[in-house]
Amino acid sequence: MAGEDMHEVSSGENPRGTGSSASPGAHASARPTATRIGQRSTRQRRAVVSIMSEAPNFRSAADIHKSLTERGDKVGLTTVYRTLQSLAEMDIVDVLHNASGEALYRLCGDHHHHHLVCTDCGSTVEVAGGPVEQWAHSLAEEHGFNLTGHTAEVFGLCRDCQKK
Repeated sequence: MAGEDMHEVSSGENPRGTGSSASPGAHASARPTATRIGQRSTRQRRAVVSIMSEAPNFRSAADIHKSLTERGDKVGLTTVYRTLQSLAEMDIVDVLHNASGEALYRLCGDHHHHHLVCTDCGSTVEVAGGPVEQWAHSLAEEHGFNLTGHTAEVFGLCRDCQKK
């Protein structure tokens, strides 16, 4: 992942809503409860969520699958992809795509938020939108749109990577 540019991908509407905020430490509260991971809380889904809760950075499905295998969990790669897609649809995971188009996943907080993403090490921080929220609303209004959602990601080098 080092040195790769990442680009946010959005399916349009963000059910977490606009205008609410998430604290920079929101990931710590992102560990989904049984209710939050849906009615079908299968062994495989719990295993994927468990692996993801161990690392705060965005990870590929292949990396998650490798960690599951190393831990002794028998979950197929296709099942990992399906599980991640399902968790993304439930807004339990955030999805970014790197420069080569590979989807990267990370557990997310409960509230609408944006990300600061290090393009070198991949570390991320969830942040409140503040002015972004106001800008999105005024931009939509200016062009006659009814705002249904938005995403905003900010990319750069974290403090640690700047010191390298």
